Amino acid sequence: MINEIDDALRRLLIRQALPNGTAEVVFDAPSRDWAARRNAPTIDAYLYDIREEVSRRERGAAAVRDPAGLVQARRMQPRWFRLSYLVTAWTKRPEDEHRLLSVVLGCLLRNEVLPPDDLPAALTDITRAVQLSVAVPAESRSIADIWSALGGELKPSLDVVVIAPFPVQLEFPVAAPATDLVAEVRNV
Repeated sequence: MINEIDDALRRLLIRQALPNGTAEVVFDAPSRDWAARRNAPTIDAYLYDIREEVSRRERGAAAVRDPAGLVQARRMQPRWFRLSYLVTAWTKRPEDEHRLLSVVLGCLLRNEVLPPDDLPAALTDITRAVQLSVAVPAESRSIADIWSALGGELKPSLDVVVIAPFPVQLEFPVAAPATDLVAEVRNV
């Protein structure tokens, strides 16, 4: 499901922030070697952290119904995850990077959810609201620690968090519903 979220984020940025091929959108680790190979304007959305959104965990199984409304199976509830992206702009000049980051920030601020049309059916069957937040205070790791781990130099970036369901593909069939009632009376 992570790659589908990446694709939805890429489509959103290309459509609303980077029309006419203003910049390429990639999902690479922005290491020093990677940065040295960049020769075109690029927005990099590096997925640096994945954590379960435990507060959204639901217990039990949901009923799967047929068109008549009869329960056919029970399906495990989806688990929700926080996908944290470090979004950076890469150009030859810092001024151009700032301009690109500004355009991306404006796009993300206008979209508190990923557009449902960009989501795969497996997600829209669960929810039409995959939350998107940008530049929220960091909860665990500092951005400087991330840059240090990547071996790169600190540069302006946006911390983008997507909270999305991950379907658990466990489904259990249930017994057919009772259609007859048999009563027997005995003398005691």
